[in-house]
Amino acid sequence: MPNKGELLTAACDAIIARTLKGPPVGATPQAVIRTLALDMFDAIDAHPWVGSALTRAPGQLSMVRILECIGRQVSALGVPDEEQWATVGALLNYILGVGAQNAANGQLGRTRGIDRSDFLDAVATTWSQLDPDAYAFTRSMAAHLRGHDDRNDFIAGIDLILSGIEASRRL
Repeated sequence: MPNKGELLTAACDAIIARTLKGPPVGATPQAVIRTLALDMFDAIDAHPWVGSALTRAPGQLSMVRILECIGRQVSALGVPDEEQWATVGALLNYILGVGAQNAANGQLGRTRGIDRSDFLDAVATTWSQLDPDAYAFTRSMAAHLRGHDDRNDFIAGIDLILSGIEASRRL
């Protein structure tokens, strides 16, 4: 009988295997990375424990699957060999970190019975009342916070990373 850790690893791998579909024929590496990132974001949101399970199993097949998918696309982007590990790491850590944080926030809200829009409204109200000199930026973001979309913000971060990769290739 497998132990709890082995069961968790197997369940995580099953979810990751289902999530990582083969890239569409003719898709650009950027499009494949965006799709992979969004699919991972959604999988972690649907199964909040997956994010932490992945970080506890860096050498397990599920992490290798993700690493391979991202790595192939980074290579296809023309990133030099000596920069690929750092580039893949930045994408991987962003995807897992932001995905896990989003899932944890959602889980916390559900366990506390907090409606997302009410929570964001309360935080935005608090931010809007901060000292305008000490917290000018945070105050300016209060209105944005009320209506932001976590998934759109997540993919905007992926697009920033991809833009940075592209810009570094032009240097």
